[in-house]
Amino acid sequence: MTPAVWRRSPQAAAGVGAGVLVLGLGLLAGRADVALLGVAPLLGALWAGRPGAWRATTPRRGTALTIEPDGGPAAPGELRATLRIDPPDGAELVHARVFAPGHRTTGVVVAADARELPLTLSTVRTGPQRTFQVDARGHGAGGTAAEDPVGATAPDRLVLPTAMPLGRVPVPRRLRGLTGPHTSRRLGNGNELRDVHPFTPGDRLRRIDWRTTARRSPDLETLYVRRTYAAAEATAVLVVDSRDDVGPDLRTWRGTGPQRVDEPTSLDLARHAAASVAAALVTAGDRVGVDDLGRHRRPLPPAAGRRHLRRVLHALALSSPSGTPERRLRAPQVPADAIVYLFSTVLDDEPVELLRAWRAVGHPVVLVDTLPDVRGAREEHMRLAWRVTRAERDDRLRRAAAEGVPVVRWAGEARHDAPLRLEALVRAAERHHAGAGAR
Repeated sequence: MTPAVWRRSPQAAAGVGAGVLVLGLGLLAGRADVALLGVAPLLGALWAGRPGAWRATTPRRGTALTIEPDGGPAAPGELRATLRIDPPDGAELVHARVFAPGHRTTGVVVAADARELPLTLSTVRTGPQRTFQVDARGHGAGGTAAEDPVGATAPDRLVLPTAMPLGRVPVPRRLRGLTGPHTSRRLGNGNELRDVHPFTPGDRLRRIDWRTTARRSPDLETLYVRRTYAAAEATAVLVVDSRDDVGPDLRTWRGTGPQRVDEPTSLDLARHAAASVAAALVTAGDRVGVDDLGRHRRPLPPAAGRRHLRRVLHALALSSPSGTPERRLRAPQVPADAIVYLFSTVLDDEPVELLRAWRAVGHPVVLVDTLPDVRGAREEHMRLAWRVTRAERDDRLRRAAAEGVPVVRWAGEARHDAPLRLEALVRAAERHHAGAGAR
């Protein structure tokens, strides 16, 4: 531990100067009452400056600071922590400055007996976040001594994305598994009647329909069973394109300017959208997996249940590019009969190529556009660059829609219409399959 360094405070010298000035003005003006006002600071300075007085009143150690976060992973909104101050004996005041990335610096002066201070900051960002940093400086008795500033930094917090209620979301037509919330097209245990059929080896006795048997075979020569469609579950893979993390301000796209904490970036929107889709699927009893285009690592395999949803949220919060993402030679592997949700800004051609590759092997896909509403820039070259980039991006989205890929906008005011858009996709798929079955 670095030993504390206490120095003479400049306030003491300022007090002596003020006392001499007031005393001199009182003597020159012939005002005894004014001159007496300057005597008190001089006497205080003489008493504090007597031999051995400064050394006797100076604390022997420095102020100790500790920042304790409240809880583990947090949700967007308010992040809280507790600042614990341990001032040394002999200190009268502690001057602390609290600052966090994207926030204004706040200063506070507390008495030495105030040992705990609550800290709070607001943010809409998700993922690993830097939070509080504190600088503090203790002041000795009478303000004659002050220590060099000491600092403390809170550990990074993992902010999990929150989910928005969506209702029904698109699922694949072909289902897997032996149980689930959906009705498949194959025979098995379920609730939807398929037909009544003569008893064959392998049929369960509890499936015998005695009313139909008594009507069709009164002598019980043939038993009839009720056959149903099997219940099954859907499988979905959420693919997050974390290669781009851009905000509404074009000037920050070069990676030089700080991102505002009150404006979500494209990656924040992708995490929020993916968390909402995952919550809707898990609530319905389906299986969900997660993959990240910005990292070459093993994806989170599809599973169901509330505990798995917690793992999904952690995986989404940690989704971020590792170094410079390399171009993928092939699309990420997706389980058979799974639907793919791709969350991307579509600022290059790779997302469109991945969509084509998935569709070529029979996977239904949904493209979720996560680019924030971009504000116009003052610089002419930036406005021109954005016009070109926007035109190329719009052309990619049109090509994807023309190839039959649903595109759902998830930014600005369009984010509030996303549940209706996803519900419309579900209804359109139901009408399509109902019409195909009728033919």
